[in-house]
Amino acid sequence: MRALRGPTRLKEMCELDYWRGRVRREGRLRNAHYEAFFTDHFGLERAFYAGKRILDIGCGPRGSLEWASQAAERVGLDPLADCYRTLGADRHAMRYVPAPCERIPFADGHFDLVSSFNSLDHVEDLDRSIAEIARVVKPGGLLLLLTDVDHQPTPTEPLVYSWDVLEKFAGAFDCLEERRYEAHEAGLYDALLACVPYDASDRSARKGVLSGMLRRR
Repeated sequence: MRALRGPTRLKEMCELDYWRGRVRREGRLRNAHYEAFFTDHFGLERAFYAGKRILDIGCGPRGSLEWASQAAERVGLDPLADCYRTLGADRHAMRYVPAPCERIPFADGHFDLVSSFNSLDHVEDLDRSIAEIARVVKPGGLLLLLTDVDHQPTPTEPLVYSWDVLEKFAGAFDCLEERRYEAHEAGLYDALLACVPYDASDRSARKGVLSGMLRRR
């Protein structure tokens, strides 16, 4: 197991505590819900992923890419990937790589598609993370982004940004689709399932959920 040290110690300990709690409640962690967010939510067919190299940023230990059995390569990137093996991640039909988004250990243009679901606000250096994502997506490849915006910072989600975060990707990506949703008390995925459009006329301070599909130039 990788030793936890340095300025990320508290964040990583809180992250591990969260997932250990999920294991206590669920037993074997479930992952059947991921396919619909990779396919139906973005209007992509399962067959679209056939033969593609996929990277899931901040994947967690659920086996987020197990459903993509036709893909050429399925990689989950997470600083805690080695720790997640004790939570059952070693049973999943995908490869886990222990690394932060700021330092992705793959060659330029290696992946056809990169996803960041509920993970971008976990990084420590947003600009560097975006640069690394852009580096490893091949020209014409896709980035699928699902993220909370305007939330209160937490130990595991210390980074806070607003709807204009997509502008930070503009130097390397074209935005094909952007959708904004009201947040849900049960979390990001429940907000997407509820599918309530964000009411911009409501000026109250509150978080929302951003969905974006971007294409690498």
